[in-house]
Amino acid sequence: MSLNREALKEAVRIVIKVGSSTITHGNGKRNFFRIDHLAREISDLVNQGKEIILVSSGAVAVGVDRLGLQEKPNTIPEKQAAAAVGQGVLMHTYEKIFAEYGQIVAQVLLTRADSVDRHRYTNSRNTFLALLGHQVIPIVNENDVVAIDELKIGDNDNLSALVAGIVDADLLILLSDVDGLYTANPQKDPTATLVSEVIDITQDIEDSAGEAGSKVGTGGMFTKIQAAKAATSSGIHMVIASGEENDAISRILNGEEIGTLFVSRENRLQFRKRWLAFGARIAGKIVVDQGCTKAIKKVGGCSLLPAGISAIEGDFEAGNTVSVVDSTGHELARGLTNYSAEELDLIKGAKSTDIEQILGHKYYDEVIHRDDLVIL
Repeated sequence: MSLNREALKEAVRIVIKVGSSTITHGNGKRNFFRIDHLAREISDLVNQGKEIILVSSGAVAVGVDRLGLQEKPNTIPEKQAAAAVGQGVLMHTYEKIFAEYGQIVAQVLLTRADSVDRHRYTNSRNTFLALLGHQVIPIVNENDVVAIDELKIGDNDNLSALVAGIVDADLLILLSDVDGLYTANPQKDPTATLVSEVIDITQDIEDSAGEAGSKVGTGGMFTKIQAAKAATSSGIHMVIASGEENDAISRILNGEEIGTLFVSRENRLQFRKRWLAFGARIAGKIVVDQGCTKAIKKVGGCSLLPAGISAIEGDFEAGNTVSVVDSTGHELARGLTNYSAEELDLIKGAKSTDIEQILGHKYYDEVIHRDDLVIL
């Protein structure tokens, strides 16, 4: 057993995400055997003193089945109608089965607005902590019924990472129709092998992520890698494992080497920086040169100056959150920009001492100050 796997035994606050394929059959009907097993396992962990938050997909799939539709609808209003029906059915199922094991559950529906607005982000944290303080199991989903940004925060992989950051979790577990990260797509490459542990999420790992998985889900390996970046950058371990594995959660918490463990970075981001990196909406991109890339990657980081900027993407204003990428498009950091896209296009590559001469004014020497920059 690796030392990193051993550390999972100490996890107390755990976010568990289950995909649609884990709790429904291929035809969209609820898989009561799996849901009951999941509820029993989680209930036993709560009885041991663990704090569990469940992020559950499946509302749209269950709604499609209840409405008697032949397939998942394509339009947003129809998806939202299915979600409105399915969410109630799903919560009733969870409430009834968890009650059999003496547990109280609570429905928590989040939207992108709850993460973009820092006050609502903070309020979400306070609500979660209050529920956990009463030994209630929060069951989280995107508020699909009112969401207008393509129905979703991105998907429930990213939602679960956002929740894990909000509550300062020790561990995030993604249970899905894949049993971890492979060296290649195992459906296409028979030589592909399971990766047991990932210390650093490299560009190669990001590039190897495939497309969306099952027909009832919305996520694929790509969204899971995104979630892993968010979680590990926030000091949270993450494990991807198959929802079909018996007692997967308990085995992970016992340090057993199933699935893929993404090892957290040691430093935990301050609450404000977690919101900045993973709650706020990304308004655009700043492309930096090779020298600036090396400087950002150094321990401790640095402020971003105009001299290291080679290009600007998007239309954003001063005070917006932007993504900082290298010449290949690999994301290095996120931060609050002191200048608009229009201003940066004029001063990119210039020295800080020349900003006022070029723009006619100067707010700051730094495009992004190190205190407002989160290294990913």
